[in-house]
Amino acid sequence: MTHRIFHVKDDKSLEELTEQPYDAESLLQELIAKYPNLLGGGEGDRRWLLIKKEIGVPFESGGGNRWSLDHLFVDQDAIPTLVEVKRISDTRIRREVVGQMLDYAANAVLFWPVERLEAEFQITAEKQGRDSDSILQEFLQNEMEPTQFWSLVRTNLQANKIRLVFVSDEIPNELRRIVEFLNQQMNPAEVLALEVKQFVGGKTRSLVPRLIGKTSGADVRKSSGVQKRLWNEDSFFQVLKERSNKEFEVAHRIYEWAIAKNLRIAWGQGATDGAFFVMLDYGDKIGIYTVAVRQGWKAAYVQFQFGQMTEPPFDKIEGRQELATYLKKATNFALSEDALNKYPSIRLLELVESKRLEGFLSFLDWVVDKYKGTLS
Repeated sequence: MTHRIFHVKDDKSLEELTEQPYDAESLLQELIAKYPNLLGGGEGDRRWLLIKKEIGVPFESGGGNRWSLDHLFVDQDAIPTLVEVKRISDTRIRREVVGQMLDYAANAVLFWPVERLEAEFQITAEKQGRDSDSILQEFLQNEMEPTQFWSLVRTNLQANKIRLVFVSDEIPNELRRIVEFLNQQMNPAEVLALEVKQFVGGKTRSLVPRLIGKTSGADVRKSSGVQKRLWNEDSFFQVLKERSNKEFEVAHRIYEWAIAKNLRIAWGQGATDGAFFVMLDYGDKIGIYTVAVRQGWKAAYVQFQFGQMTEPPFDKIEGRQELATYLKKATNFALSEDALNKYPSIRLLELVESKRLEGFLSFLDWVVDKYKGTLS
């Protein structure tokens, strides 16, 4: 049966899109790598970070790779997601691919050290011409720290908490039944199939993803358990004071400075570690980043959000270089040239000394004044 969808064009005419097969399996593989949100099947708000395409899977500790998995992603809850892509025209999509994927999964949880996955991610970012730290910060959306994220990846691997996804342009009934059975039986691992149909007409191309294998019962059993927490002044400072009175005093001084300057405080939503962001609202510009104060895994710190500082003068490298120069003058802290495109930080314990803390606050005054002067 030929399937169609219809697209209403800007001129109100109707364009008919007809389902078409992919010319090659590699095209479907590239779509999954480039648009990982397809993995959600259009459901929910889960997101994925590409670790590597064609990643090797060893069969013994310290041994060479025996297999090659099409894609490895990790989602925002640090759950490794193994993806294997086959077209319906490949007869292996019916049953052989299941045994293949189970081989990958059984060995990956044993022989993939998290340090290797982190290194593979850095290589992937370099091939894209991007900075891995910036990509990871954007992906995490302030929900957890990078160190906490990779630690949780390790924990999930050790606990067999992974996700297996079979991707095809059409999921045959044989594979559907196996996926639904495995997803009901396997815990905490999740097993899903993703059908991504392609519809083409004229210059328009549409992708229609459909997720197979999810059931309400399986979803309850496989709940990630990672819950967001909306922090506020009381909860943030209570936790910080219980851990370190000196860190509490520095963080509170920065907070008091921000309030006195009529700056807005935005609170983080990390599951275990709190954060607040000092935001400047000026004229028609809302939510301009200055700095963030984070509790962190091992220590609390103040962080520069260069990846989020998209307003002049700090959207350009020249402005950030001037910022680094002023910071060095005011506090004797030096930011490397490489750090000016990342998210560098200063531990709060390094700001305990009164003179250095006052110098840092004067530096923040300068940052705000520079923003206002440029935006006026």
